Amino acid sequence: MSETQVRVHMEGSHASIVFATEGGLNVLSSEVLRSLAAAIAKVRANPHVRTCVVRAEGKVFLAGADIKEMAPFDADEARLYGQLGQGVFNDLAALPCITVAAINGAALGGGLETALACDFRIAVKSAKLGLPEVTLGLIPGWNGIFRLTKLIGPSPAKRLFLSGTPITAEDAFGLGLVDEIVNSAEDLDARVSTFCKGFKKAAPAAVTLAKRAMRDGDDLQAFVDCFATDDAKEGMKAFFEKRSASWME
Repeated sequence: MSETQVRVHMEGSHASIVFATEGGLNVLSSEVLRSLAAAIAKVRANPHVRTCVVRAEGKVFLAGADIKEMAPFDADEARLYGQLGQGVFNDLAALPCITVAAINGAALGGGLETALACDFRIAVKSAKLGLPEVTLGLIPGWNGIFRLTKLIGPSPAKRLFLSGTPITAEDAFGLGLVDEIVNSAEDLDARVSTFCKGFKKAAPAAVTLAKRAMRDGDDLQAFVDCFATDDAKEGMKAFFEKRSASWME
């Protein structure tokens, strides 16, 4: 079986991070995590990117961590693997642009943790989402417990990560874990594209600072920092001149 590949596509202000495995399931080995880190860094380095979609080719979004790699780990090796994954997903969550996970098929374990590090999640109705680590005698190690609990609340989060039982995209939507659902894989790309266009009026600098405020819990400092940006000057000037703002790229 070939290793999961991570590719980056950029077109104008939109980027895509794509997982693909020829003849197999997409899994997150250490090497794949490093490739994902490089892809995230490439998106961050492009100041023109305003939206980024994380998606996968094939029938599965991400099946999770690489169990074959983890099986022989001792405690020190487990710590290094956990630190690697946490760092990568923290970098994904900290991207200055808006991020959307486009979920087709299963998003399990590390796959769901990947989606949780994105700002939004759109899923095909037939998708399955879950954190099955407890069925292997493990727990999610890449901040999935924290992010899931923050997103949907303690009780429903505990039902997921303590039972290990996946749920449908429709149930995930009801919990607020998924933002939108579509009927088929064919509908997914079109809906994600339309969804991303809904943020075109938002100033890039304001988006970056709003995301930082949510992560840090300090919206006052982020508000103050807005006034040092060209986007704030342009936005308020456009308001008074009754025209659409033209954001600095």
